[in-house]
Amino acid sequence: MRVTIAGAGAVGRSIAAELLENGHEVLLVDADPRAIKIDSVPQAEWLLADACEISSLDEAGLNACHVVIAATGDDKVNLVVSLLAKTEYGVPRVVARINHPKNEWLFNESWGVDVAVSTPRLLSALVEEAVSVGDLVRLMTFRQGQANLVELTLPEDAPVVGQRAGSVPWPQDSALVAILREGRVLVPSDDDPLEAGDELLFVASQEVEGELAQLLSPH
Repeated sequence: MRVTIAGAGAVGRSIAAELLENGHEVLLVDADPRAIKIDSVPQAEWLLADACEISSLDEAGLNACHVVIAATGDDKVNLVVSLLAKTEYGVPRVVARINHPKNEWLFNESWGVDVAVSTPRLLSALVEEAVSVGDLVRLMTFRQGQANLVELTLPEDAPVVGQRAGSVPWPQDSALVAILREGRVLVPSDDDPLEAGDELLFVASQEVEGELAQLLSPH
């Protein structure tokens, strides 16, 4: 894939390095000359330009881009980049970084955002996930808030322990996508039994999160 990253700070450079390692083409765009640190990610393309300007995005070749990542430290910039990428260039997938939780409500389809990643929310979710058993923890929001990635560590006395994944009446608009067990990632089949201590990852709509938590928690 060809990926353009707006924001060549520490976050943008780290994302670029990961994507390049996975074989993708990456262009880093930043308006600050101090952020153009070519030696830090030499395999990437670099562009000194304001990603909020159409002329800059034309120069970046966004019309041939598969993914745009708005990764600056300024939520206003990330929203403008997302909107331009989606409405002016029809970029198939736009990912935006949320820096301030109070702005989360803006990062949706109306601003061209397909996936919003809230750094504060993700960090707090990971802290909760590390200390909680039996509580449903929201890790990430997909597709303009229509679905979330949620996690629950299965307690020993949960009623579904010992049941096969295919026999559990999961709520509508939810799907068990992975089981983390003893350091392994398992793609669940209908015949896989659920064990105490399993970390279950679901994609679920927000409306059924409560029902899902009740199903998996001790009664």
